[in-house]
Amino acid sequence: MSGPDQKLDGVRLAVLTNRLESIVRKMTNTLFRTARSGVINTARDFSCCIVTGGDELLAAAESIPILIAGGPELVTSYMKEVHPVLRRGDAFLHNSPYHGSSHAADHGVLVPVIDDDGVHRFTLVVKAHVADCGNSIPSSMMPGARDVYEEGALIFPCVRIQQEYAEVGDVMRMCEARIRAPELWRGDLMAMVGAARVGERELLELAEEVGWAELDAYVEEWFAYSEERMVEAIRKLPAGRASAETTHDPFAGVTEGLPIRATVEVDPERAVITVDLRDNPDCLPNGMNLTESTARACALTGVLNGIPDVVPVNAAVFRRVEVLLRENCMLGIPLHPTSCSLATTHPAIRAINVVQRALAELGDGIGMAESGSAIAAGGAAISGFDARRQGERFVGLLFLANSAGAASPFADGWIGASSISAGMMYTDSVEVDEALYPFRVWVNRFIPDSEGAGRFRGSSARHVEWSPVGVPLTAVWMSDGNEYPALGARGGLAGALASQRVRRRSGEIEELPAAGAVVIEPEERLISFSTSGGGYGPPDERDPDRVALDVSDGYVTAEQALAVYRVALDGDGLVDRVRTAELRAGARS
Repeated sequence: MSGPDQKLDGVRLAVLTNRLESIVRKMTNTLFRTARSGVINTARDFSCCIVTGGDELLAAAESIPILIAGGPELVTSYMKEVHPVLRRGDAFLHNSPYHGSSHAADHGVLVPVIDDDGVHRFTLVVKAHVADCGNSIPSSMMPGARDVYEEGALIFPCVRIQQEYAEVGDVMRMCEARIRAPELWRGDLMAMVGAARVGERELLELAEEVGWAELDAYVEEWFAYSEERMVEAIRKLPAGRASAETTHDPFAGVTEGLPIRATVEVDPERAVITVDLRDNPDCLPNGMNLTESTARACALTGVLNGIPDVVPVNAAVFRRVEVLLRENCMLGIPLHPTSCSLATTHPAIRAINVVQRALAELGDGIGMAESGSAIAAGGAAISGFDARRQGERFVGLLFLANSAGAASPFADGWIGASSISAGMMYTDSVEVDEALYPFRVWVNRFIPDSEGAGRFRGSSARHVEWSPVGVPLTAVWMSDGNEYPALGARGGLAGALASQRVRRRSGEIEELPAAGAVVIEPEERLISFSTSGGGYGPPDERDPDRVALDVSDGYVTAEQALAVYRVALDGDGLVDRVRTAELRAGARS
């Protein structure tokens, strides 16, 4: 075994890294298989991670960037501030936007790992988006909330919910009195606690096997290796400073498009990337404000998306990225009682986009285009009474609608991406959603010619239609990208715009606003068209064989191939190379 002053060899470092990642995966699988609401057990809107006793992110496996990239150390340090004496068997509920969390809808469970001598070694963090957090409307997000009081969400600044492994019932009863579907919420929370307890058990067993001294040595060595990898990655980048700007749609009291900016500076000599988000509007009187943790996560996500090298995701890598924020800025540090209801979606997506597009300005081969925006009407929060279950009230959040992948210098946009802030989230299973809720999905398809064209193309937009079965449903959505699309990078084109409408029983189609709450009756259909991702590089530099494959797969029509990509196809769908060369030479001249 290794002692505290003894270095681990590469094999031992790799073995322990995989052991810790496997613990996070066990936590993930526990929550995924035991949670009750579809937003967790279908869409996978949650993350698990291990944080050191010194408040540094250590292991996160396949997690959602916006939930873990900028906040665990803020959350765990706050836990120690308000609970200076931690004991084995404690568990805390935390979702305060003003104390290191993301937004009120992301309930986090924190479990400190305490050794036999009472020393705090690690903290297990499990965060999940709950279907209902007590908002004044039946949705876990509220764009129009002028402050946290109007938002109505329950705020828990690291409140103890278990002591000596026993439930603190007072807190649970308070929640159940305000949550619209209390049994659903309790089931999700117990699944989160269970996931954290699985991680606690596994970490204690690992420590018994290898000793706390070896785990201490591992943390030091793994962080040193990870930081070295990030240093190498930054030193390969061109030195320079670039700014980018994108525009969010008018929204919730903001009558004009909202510019969002970032400046990125790469210093290969110091091996530091600086992201400055301070040149943005002050906090807005609505839910469109980032928290400190989500602002940091956006900067870090944009940087890691934009550098070609793959590096570990932990606190040591984050040390090489300086994030400049200011208080009372919508992309910064909000002051109470600012509402941060949409801190993980709309402004977050735009913020990540400008960071990675600013990197693209520094040179071909780095950065990315912009990803599609959130959240199309096909991803609405739905609520009502389910006649199949004796009129049981429910609140659910759909993830049917988005296809948001941005093109990179090396690959097309990921068609399965829900949003660039959400990372590893899944698109809903239609069959599971139809079993969970009284509705039916009629259409769920990609739209041809909707991609952001480029040398590498953005993802295609998604067309979704659904209708209630037997009972009316209330749908609440807030869709960005109806007026301002995802922009391309380095000559790539913008993606498609979103739109939404309803087909009434009469067959009449009624246009709907970008954000709304609409009652959909049985035999009516909500129709949603999502945004799509921007392209990277000029379209006429795309490999002609890739264009032919896109046409064969139905993502692009032959007309689009000819007009935009300058690729001519013959009657068999194969590339006419002579005609294509002529078209491209003519376009460039």
